[in-house]
Amino acid sequence: MGGMARQPRVEYAGAAYHVMNRGDRGGKVFLDELDYGLFIGAMGEVCRRTGWRIHAFAMLPNHFHWLVETPEANLVAGMKWFMGAYSQGFNARHGRRGHVFQGRYKALPIQTDSGSYFETVSAYIHLNPARAGLLAGEQRDLREYPWSSYPQYLAGKKKRPPWLNVRRVLGNMGLEDDAPGLRSYAKYMADRLLGLGTRSGKRLCRDEWRPIRYGWCLGDEQFKAEMLQKVGSRMAGKKRESYGGEARQEHDERAAERLLGKGLKALGLKEAALLGERKGSLAKCALAWYIHSNAMVSHEWISDRLQMGSPLGMSLYLARIKHASDGETLQFRRKLEQT
Repeated sequence: MGGMARQPRVEYAGAAYHVMNRGDRGGKVFLDELDYGLFIGAMGEVCRRTGWRIHAFAMLPNHFHWLVETPEANLVAGMKWFMGAYSQGFNARHGRRGHVFQGRYKALPIQTDSGSYFETVSAYIHLNPARAGLLAGEQRDLREYPWSSYPQYLAGKKKRPPWLNVRRVLGNMGLEDDAPGLRSYAKYMADRLLGLGTRSGKRLCRDEWRPIRYGWCLGDEQFKAEMLQKVGSRMAGKKRESYGGEARQEHDERAAERLLGKGLKALGLKEAALLGERKGSLAKCALAWYIHSNAMVSHEWISDRLQMGSPLGMSLYLARIKHASDGETLQFRRKLEQT
């Protein structure tokens, strides 16, 4: 008998997921502090490109966890970009080739409109370093582990990255994002950490977290029925308003069109004049680089939209702007970076 068929990805606008992935063949995905920084930078970039909101995260030497919300139905496209971007940077830093992550990441859909699922998953993620034995000293404190969102929760609004959203988790617990609310959250997490040190506490956590570790979605029976219907629609090949495909492509292309308009204004150009230029003109290359850096559209789309000939030449056009050294090219790039 063959193995169990893989569940298709469930994508829809407003979805939330517990995302987890491990290193290829169990290997490490972080070898030093610069790798963690590279990963955090890529998290910020994918959120900027896709509109995602990260509600909790933890990075451990050989895997990572996210609680992520996708206002648009773009999990698959965003994860493809993210894992490719981090893998390229990691391999370049360490002189390696090949896969960094195992082939298929886990993405567990989570109910968002009711229930305690957000705080359950966030607690699971924030306690992961403790469960992995990564807290030093006898007085274990989750704040001492720097590679998770927990210390950033407690650091306050001004010290958090803009893509980290703590209000959903705190709000579900009846807490505000202020000093009293954060003290209450710290107390709650400290109690959860103490519970991991007792037999009964471990058993309770094991039961609570079983659906996160082994399930395919997290929610009540109605939510599970809705997810089954989405999965069934996908497997049957039906058109779905909430899935990737045409809906996601339309969203990405609208975003790219907005960027084109902003870029033309920044460069003081009219579209008709731009399209009349040669295919590899500086303005076209600069706008192609700007769109590629900020939207999830293909080389083919950019080449066709800007009338730049074969998409096979797009990589060279983009590199020209990315690695600019002459004054005129740098001036074009800076104008676009400042929009």
